Amino acid sequence: MRLEAITWERLTDALAARIDALTAHDGSPWLRVAVDGAPAAAPGDLAGRLAEALRLRGRAVHKAGAHGFLRPASLRLEYGREDPDAYYDEWFDRRALWREIFQPLEPGGTGRVLPDLWDPEADRATRSAYVELPPGGLVLLHGPLLLGQWFPFDLSVHLKLSPAALARRTPEDQRWTLPAFARYEAEVRPEESADVVVRADDPRRPAWSGAPG
Repeated sequence: MRLEAITWERLTDALAARIDALTAHDGSPWLRVAVDGAPAAAPGDLAGRLAEALRLRGRAVHKAGAHGFLRPASLRLEYGREDPDAYYDEWFDRRALWREIFQPLEPGGTGRVLPDLWDPEADRATRSAYVELPPGGLVLLHGPLLLGQWFPFDLSVHLKLSPAALARRTPEDQRWTLPAFARYEAEVRPEESADVVVRADDPRRPAWSGAPG
């Protein structure tokens, strides 16, 4: 895949323009956009820039993090605190994401989405209030391991890190997750699955695959 150098500012503007011009693939009045990447690639930062740029274009945006949909510790940590396969398969409550984010944004849905579900520090439900998106609004879901789950994204952006960059930028206490991301690369091939790929090995000098046609 050929990647072109770009600044984060130009990348944000180009992606915001592309998203603003999208229509949902299933006729939904709402859009669902993924910013996928390991925590070391900071997908929440790009999602935040995109949310701001889209709001300046007059779009209603809800930015949601996958880490707000972790499963309870009794399930997530059943095989210990540092099991990479459990991180890959068990940590994120994908059923809750379907129920609270994607089903409300289907054609005929309510548009009422839940910002988050579970507080991993307190290990209890957050009890956050629902957010109602008007027609034409969109959800930006950011976090790791988002692709390959049959989530109905209208546009997906994958922040790619080489194995060396991922290892270098992952904090020591989180390096046990590295095999999970190696498995993700092997099984899901996010670089091929995503609509847009952004190489972020050097956080000051991103490169991207260009907007989809």
